[in-house]
Amino acid sequence: MNQQPLFPEPARSAPVPTAHIDGGARGNPGPAAYGVLIRTPEGKTVELAKYLGHQTNNFAEYSGLLAALEYALQQNFTGLKIFSDSELLVKQMTGEYRVKHPALKTLYTRAREMARRLQRFSIHHVLRSHNQHADRLVNKVLDDEARKRTR
Repeated sequence: MNQQPLFPEPARSAPVPTAHIDGGARGNPGPAAYGVLIRTPEGKTVELAKYLGHQTNNFAEYSGLLAALEYALQQNFTGLKIFSDSELLVKQMTGEYRVKHPALKTLYTRAREMARRLQRFSIHHVLRSHNQHADRLVNKVLDDEARKRTR
């Protein structure tokens, strides 16, 4: 697995907040949502989750990344370490894969621009089993939305 950071981390650098991100679409495309769990080095946790309407899984994955980056910038974090179970997203963000789809290119470009505003940023692929909290957030949003629609 290639775990290339966008910016090299200096030796003995202070810990940065981490974000586990996930996105999902039932039906792909279909009802979609993202979930993000952010942890600061001090132990504070923040959950972000949002229903996205009818979208693709990849759109939802990028939306989770953008939400994490937006939060980091709003909180004036100097760095952020992302963990995602989307190999496609990680390899696109590290430059190993090209982004071909026009809608994803827009999200990718925005994410890269936001990441560059941080002093330190890295993104890493993890197995789904290491991203369960973010996955639960996605499914909770999708389940809640489905219940609303059946009432």
